[in-house]
Amino acid sequence: MLNQPKQQKLGLWMLTALVAGNMIGSGIFLLPASLAEFGSISFLSWIVTAGGALLIALVFAKLGTVMPRIGGPYAYCKEAFGDFVGFQMAYNYWIAVWVGNAAIAVALAGYLSFFVPVLAKNAIFSCGISIGLVWLMTFINLLGVRNAGIFQLLTTFLKLIPLILIAVVGIFYIHPHYLADFNLTGKSNFSAFSSAATLTLWSFIGLESASIPANNVENPTHTIPRATIFGVLIATAVYIFSSIAVMGSMPLRELAHSNAPYADAARLMFGPIGSSLVGLGAVISCLGALNGWILVQGQIPLAAAQDKLFPRIFEKKTANGTPIVGLVVSSVLITLLLLLTLSQSLVKQFTIIILLATLASLIPYFLTTMSELVIFFKYPGLFKGKKLLKSVIIAILAGIYSFWVIIGSGEQTVFYGTLLLLSSAPVYVWMKKRTPANINLNDEQPLSLP
Repeated sequence: MLNQPKQQKLGLWMLTALVAGNMIGSGIFLLPASLAEFGSISFLSWIVTAGGALLIALVFAKLGTVMPRIGGPYAYCKEAFGDFVGFQMAYNYWIAVWVGNAAIAVALAGYLSFFVPVLAKNAIFSCGISIGLVWLMTFINLLGVRNAGIFQLLTTFLKLIPLILIAVVGIFYIHPHYLADFNLTGKSNFSAFSSAATLTLWSFIGLESASIPANNVENPTHTIPRATIFGVLIATAVYIFSSIAVMGSMPLRELAHSNAPYADAARLMFGPIGSSLVGLGAVISCLGALNGWILVQGQIPLAAAQDKLFPRIFEKKTANGTPIVGLVVSSVLITLLLLLTLSQSLVKQFTIIILLATLASLIPYFLTTMSELVIFFKYPGLFKGKKLLKSVIIAILAGIYSFWVIIGSGEQTVFYGTLLLLSSAPVYVWMKKRTPANINLNDEQPLSLP
C-alpha cells in the first residue's frame, strides 16, 4: 500500500511571517499621507493603536493556547456563543477576507503601474493582471500550505527591507520643526486623535492570522501565541519608526498631498533610485499579503463545513491537506467582484471594495474578546488565581478598545457592516433546512484542558 503524503505544517517563523505579512500590506505605503492631515498627534494614535492591537493579540494568543482549533475567530465565537453567532462570524469573516483580497489585488496592480504605466490607463489590462495574480497565488497555495508558508516568509523578509532602510536612514533626515504642527484638523485634540487611531488600526488587521490554520501548525499550543505576539511586535516597530521617518523628512502639509509618501521620502534619502526601491517594496508587500490572505480564505469555510455550518463540499482537501474547494470558490468570487467593478478607476475600485470588508473585519475582534470571557466561565478549570484575573482584565480592555474603534469607523461603514451581518440570518436558515434531522448542530466536543 502506498504511503499517504504527510500533511504539511507551518513552523514558528512561517507562522510569524503569515501574521506580519498579512498585516503589512498595501495600506502602510499610503498611510503617512493620510495621517499627515491630522498632524503629529497621529504619533499618539500609533502608540494607542499598537497597545490596543497588542491587547487583542494577547486574547488571540491565549485562546490559541487553550483552544488551538482551525478557524480562529469563528472557532472561538462558536464555542462561546453557539452555532448561529459562530456561523455569522464564519460568513462575515470569510466575505471580509476574499473581498479584502480583491482590494489587495487592485492595489497591487496600482503599484505595478509604476513600472508598467499602461496599467494605470487601461482598466481591462489592469483588471486582467489583478485576476491573474489572484490565481497565481491560489496555485501556490494549492501546492500546499508549507509552500505558501515558504513564499510568505520570503516576501515578508523582502518587503521589510525598504521599510527598515527608511526607518533607520530616515533618522538623519528628520527635521523636528516639520513635526511642530500637532493638530492640523481644526477640531479638538480628542477628535483628531480618535480619527487618526481609526486609520492606524487598518494596518493591524490580520493579527489573528496565526490562529486560523491551527490544524496545519506545528505544536499549535506554543507556536500560535508566539507567532501572534512576534508578528504584531514586528509590524508595530516597522509602522511606527518608518512613519516617524517619513513624516519628519518633509513638511506635513506637503506630505498630506503626496500620492506616494514613502517614494517621496526615499527620493530625499537615496536619490532617484529610492522611489524605484520603494515601488518594488510595495509590489512585494502586496504580493506577500495577497498570498497570506489567500491561504486564510480557504481555512474559514473548511472549519465551518467540518462543523456542518457550511456546505460539506468545502471539506474537500487535496492529499497534502489544502482546502481546495474553499480556495477555488473564494478566488472565483474575487474574480467576479473585480469584473463587476471594472468600470471604475483603480482608486475608486479600491475604495468601493475596501468599504465592503472594513467592519466585517472588526466585529470578529470584539466578539472574540467577549468569547474569551465566556470560555473562562464555561471552563473554570482553564486558569486559576492571578492568571485568570490577568486574562479577564486583558479581554475586557481589548473588548472596550474594539468597540471604540467600531464606533470610530464611521456611520457609513457601520451601516454597510450591519447589513452584511444581518444578511447572514437567511443563509443560516437555508443551511439549517439542508442539515439532516439526525445531526445535532449543538453537539460540541469538550474543550480539553492544557
